[in-house]
Amino acid sequence: MVKVKDISSFNMDLFRVDGKVAIVTGAAVGIGRAYAVALAKAGADLFIVDLNPSRETRDLILKEGRKAVYVEADLAVRENIDTVVQECIKAYGKIDILVNNAGIIKIAPLLEYSEKDWLKVIDVNVNAVFYLSKEVAKLMVSQGSGKIINIGSMLSFQGSHNAVAYTTARTAVLGMTRAFASELAKNNVQVNALCPGWILSESGIQMFGEAKELAATIPVGRFGDPYDCMGSLIFLASEASNYITGIALPIDGGYLIGGF
Repeated sequence: MVKVKDISSFNMDLFRVDGKVAIVTGAAVGIGRAYAVALAKAGADLFIVDLNPSRETRDLILKEGRKAVYVEADLAVRENIDTVVQECIKAYGKIDILVNNAGIIKIAPLLEYSEKDWLKVIDVNVNAVFYLSKEVAKLMVSQGSGKIINIGSMLSFQGSHNAVAYTTARTAVLGMTRAFASELAKNNVQVNALCPGWILSESGIQMFGEAKELAATIPVGRFGDPYDCMGSLIFLASEASNYITGIALPIDGGYLIGGF
């Protein structure tokens, strides 16, 4: 006989990630830094990866009383994927959460878009997500649990001028999320995506600056901030979302629904 859980036993500690180990890529600045700090505040120890120095992010994590290790690595280089996984295991002995945040954007008109830029964006934004997720998933399957959180964007749902590779990559990430989620669900590994909207991070400013006309298309009436992305990340990284897998959650101030 199927037994329904007693709802009175619900505990807000389900939103904690105490004792968990999380890898966050692209964690040196902006939204990636916010994700790493959110996880630290919720109780996780961090392994942070970026092409650039991540000392400030590390210091913010340490300030929360959590452990932090960081490596500088270009995830477009396949060998670096294995190094990241091995170094995290060496430091912590396990991986519970993977946040695939690292990404780059190259802006150019479609008919002028170079092969070099196309390949670089696809390598970082698609191939690195696949290879790192695959290697981490092997560990999560063996331990019987895990959370993989991929980062998309509004361009996972829409087209955009002058960003053909980025748009293609962010769309591919959603397909990858669903494929991984389907295969890993039986192993108690949940795979989901967060899709930040027009967030005033470094890449967001590069794409749209502070254009008032764009802000006017967002129902809440403003651009987002990295702070706005932290709660959703913790939800998907915690046991509170154990029955959710394969979704793409917009963090967009209502942009996708439109409004007047």
